[in-house]
Formats: sequence, C-alpha cells, structure tokens
Amino acid sequence: MGYTPGSALGKEGSGRVEPVGLDIRRSRAGIGREDPLKEKRKREKIEFERKKKNEEALMAEFGSWQKSQWRSRRVVVNYKKAKAAVDQLENKEFVVPKKHEEEEEGGQDEEEEEEEVTEEDLQDIVMKLRDEYQYCPFCGIQYESMEALFSSCPGTNEDDH
Repeated sequence: MGYTPGSALGKEGSGRVEPVGLDIRRSRAGIGREDPLKEKRKREKIEFERKKKNEEALMAEFGSWQKSQWRSRRVVVNYKKAKAAVDQLENKEFVVPKKHEEEEEGGQDEEEEEEEVTEEDLQDIVMKLRDEYQYCPFCGIQYESMEALFSSCPGTNEDDH
C-alpha cells in the first residue's frame, strides 16, 4: 500500500506520523466526557471563585458605604464648629449644652432635631468665615489679612489640611 515506517501518511506525506494513542478510561462516562472527579473539582473551583468575587464586591460596597457615612458625619461636625465660630465672631451668645441636660433629653432622637447638612452648606459657611473674618476653621486661626490667610492656610477644606 506504500507505507514506510517513520514517514507520514497521505499522498504528499503531510498526515500523521504516530498512530492514534490509546486512552484507557476508568469511569463509565461517555467518550466526549471528562472524568467526573475532574468535572466536580472544576465546578467547585468555579463556584469558589464566584463566591470570592461576590464577597470582595460586598466588602468594597460596605467600605464605600462606611466611608460615605464617616464623611457625612465629618461634614456635620465641621459645620457645627464653623457655625459656632461664626456665632462667636459675630458676638452672638453661644450656649454649650450641659451633660445632665443631654441625658434628660436622651429619649428624643437627635437625628430628628438635626437638619440635613450638606457639603455645600459647609463650604458656604467656611467661605463666609474666610471672606468676612479671615478665619480658617480647620487651622483654628484668625489671620490679620487676606494675604496672610492665602499664604499661610493650605486650603478651603479639611482634606487640604
């Protein structure tokens, strides 16, 4: 038939050189199917990776939520400090609540009494302090002039300080 050992099959010799290999299967699965144990490990690995990605996404989401909560609390605290500074600079009477008064009012929710403070509100009051009084609430210093304020103060928000 024209076969010579060690040469490729076909008219032009571009076919197989080695015969088709023999693969002994230990399971009763069909020819096109992988070993059931390998398939099970593969599914478990895919499931583990999916759960890991889901957990990482949840952690990132929780972290960003927690960061936004912290940031909003910082805005409220900074707003209250700036408002107290404005009141003091305008010679308004500023009364600090005493501890026992807060404990008596403990049944009321503070969040209901508290108005919603935004970053724009904080920025407005900070700019008022800087423009009218040359005062930076983050530095805690009242400067002599606007030039001294601009040269000594690092910026208009807490992140700059």
